[in-house]
Amino acid sequence: MRTALVTGGAQGIGRGIVTRLRADGWRIAVMDRDVEALQEIGASDPGLLVLHADVGVEADVEGALSMLRGWLEGAGLGLLVSNAGIAGPVSGPIEDLSLERWRAWQDSHVTGAFLTIRGCVPLLRAARGSIVTMASTRALQSEPDTESYAAAKGALVALTHALAVSLGPAIRANCILPGWIDTSLARKAADRHTPDLSETDHRQHPVGRVGRVDDIAGLVAWLASDEAGFVTGQRFVVDGGMSVRMIYAD
Repeated sequence: MRTALVTGGAQGIGRGIVTRLRADGWRIAVMDRDVEALQEIGASDPGLLVLHADVGVEADVEGALSMLRGWLEGAGLGLLVSNAGIAGPVSGPIEDLSLERWRAWQDSHVTGAFLTIRGCVPLLRAARGSIVTMASTRALQSEPDTESYAAAKGALVALTHALAVSLGPAIRANCILPGWIDTSLARKAADRHTPDLSETDHRQHPVGRVGRVDDIAGLVAWLASDEAGFVTGQRFVVDGGMSVRMIYAD
């Protein structure tokens, strides 16, 4: 059976990925720092291995990966989805941004990816598995006061193509850059709500709608499959065409 680790997998896009991979027959370990969300997803599917860890803390990651290795019982890992990271993009005016807050974004996205990938490489190599990192269209374009998030997501794009070169041919690595993805229904129960999206929200996208977690999960499933065996070091923008649309102020 194919096995995968999804970080930040208890909610949002990560949870959508877990749901899709499980439907495709994968055996999944979910790593997340939100205890409540982990308990909920674990209760919904007892076949999951749930791992409580903050990916930006080395000791947490090492402890979780030790449990993962025991769960794998000597087998390799077919897929690592490095999805964890602070979701909110706004860090405020850069002149007011503290080093501590700057590091919070870098640690959760970039250091977390590094620590998790570093620990999983031997497992991935044993199974000739693949890595999918989760960046954002904000690695390519920005709103004001989002320097921390943009820098972190841009670093993930660069990290991914470096990994593809360093780890190939045994391990493939690709990066997904989601645009506006509505996660309202993929959150833990305390935060779950009906999507509040207007027609204007949908019309901004050339495809005519805001994205769904399934849009990202489907691409992850393909990138992990044999059909994508000739694909590595690439970035995939999944934003309904929003970032290629020219917009002029009236």
